[in-house]
Order: sequence, then C-alpha cells, then structure tokens
Amino acid sequence: MENKKILSMLSLCQRAGKLSSGENTCEKLIKNGDALIIIVAVDASDNTKEKFKNKALYYKIPVYLFGTREELGKAIGKDFRAVLAVCDENFAVKIKEYLNNNKI
Repeated sequence: MENKKILSMLSLCQRAGKLSSGENTCEKLIKNGDALIIIVAVDASDNTKEKFKNKALYYKIPVYLFGTREELGKAIGKDFRAVLAVCDENFAVKIKEYLNNNKI
C-alpha cells in the first residue's frame, strides 16, 4: 500500500513540474542545490547507486532506494528511470515520510 502512495506522489510531483529524472539532470540538480531528495531504483546498477549515494552524502541530500526502473518510469509517464530528484519542499517532506525505511 505504501508503494502505491509513493508512486502516486511521484506522479503528482511530475505533473507539477517539481520532479526531474535521468542521471545527468539529477546530478546537476544535486550540484546546484535544487534537489531536495534523490530516489534511486533498486534495480539500478551498483555504479549508479554508489555514485548518487556519494554525491548526495557530500551535498547532504537524502537518498532513497525505491521501486524498479520500470515502476519509477511508469509513475512519471516516461520510459525506464533509474534516478529521480524531487525539487519541491512540500513533495519532499511527504515523500520522505513514506520512504523513511528505504534510506541508504
């Protein structure tokens, strides 16, 4: 049930224009300080997981492992997505509540 809530929040966030996806875009948002939380798919490559874990740790941004690349992409109306960045304070707070157990 929690998964559906999270995917629904991500979908709303995307429609509001407050969510970005893709490794390069998310990396830029982290560096610019615009990303408030990062979500990495559980089936993303180990290299991708490690890269975003380290970047987010350096920039003090929470990172969560959640969903498959297919689930994340489908939730936001795109193809497979390994990395998402939430860029809105209100969405970030709510999504963090749901994702609390998935932090890496």
